[in-house]
Amino acid sequence: MPSEVVVVGQIARDLVIEVPDAPAPDSSAAVRHRRELLGGKGANQAVALSQLGTSVSLVGVVGQDRTGDALRAQARADRIGTSHVVRRPGTETALIVDVVDDDGRRRYLEHIPDGTLVTETDVIAASGPIRAAGSLIVQLQQPTPAALLAARLAHTAGTRVVLDGAPQDESLTGDLLVLADVVRADGHEAELLTGESVDEVGAAARAAADLRRRGPSVVVLEVSGQGNLFAGPEGTWFVPHVETEVVDPTGAGDALVATLTAALTRRRPLETAACLAVAAAAATTEHAGGRPCLSRPDLERLQPRQPETVDA
Repeated sequence: MPSEVVVVGQIARDLVIEVPDAPAPDSSAAVRHRRELLGGKGANQAVALSQLGTSVSLVGVVGQDRTGDALRAQARADRIGTSHVVRRPGTETALIVDVVDDDGRRRYLEHIPDGTLVTETDVIAASGPIRAAGSLIVQLQQPTPAALLAARLAHTAGTRVVLDGAPQDESLTGDLLVLADVVRADGHEAELLTGESVDEVGAAARAAADLRRRGPSVVVLEVSGQGNLFAGPEGTWFVPHVETEVVDPTGAGDALVATLTAALTRRRPLETAACLAVAAAAATTEHAGGRPCLSRPDLERLQPRQPETVDA
């Protein structure tokens, strides 16, 4: 049976270390907690979708090593389809180290071998599930030719195309936008996409309107430090960040994209989808590490009550 959503993106071993103080690179510090998780942006989004009750398959790459095998097994335990998670010979599985101190400050150490990036061949092998899905999420941190091919396959099949981020190859931005139904970008990515700073709600509304004219019907842009603007055919809303105890903001954007996609795939109105997405992002900041832990009670507890309507 086809998955409702297919995610094309990174899979990594996510090592979360909590310490009393953020250590310097050449120092040691007492480790309070140490966890190894299925991580990476693609896997985080797939986990969130599964937790929301959405059937999901993952297209990504791990090494042909024990770590890769363990991550595939963890994904299956999370009810994620792994038929198109490639085991790449001759490469190591990607590693992300997330160090979080008591104040929520963090630093990353990343080892992302080129061999763990998705190729056009990998996308072609997954063309069946991509065409059959209701929605496709493509992380634009992956090589642009592979991302473009995935978007094109989905678009021609009538699958909703959700682009996350800004492409590595700026010359293909226009080609990707034409194929997109939904685009989500943080503040930095929004500036890369539009060439303009998105530092307040009005600027975000103008940038979203410009992007919508170039292809996508729904655009979601982060207004740095304030919240997210959601623009679509039904209207434009600004949803401030939810006030909660932030332990670690890692993975908040992944939870937002996954929850937005799940809601739109189930044909929820954009205003409703926006509030659920922001609640999911807030819930993910309440614990260390990027792996989401989403539940209906948490989404209800953190869901914004009244988004602000914006004149676009």
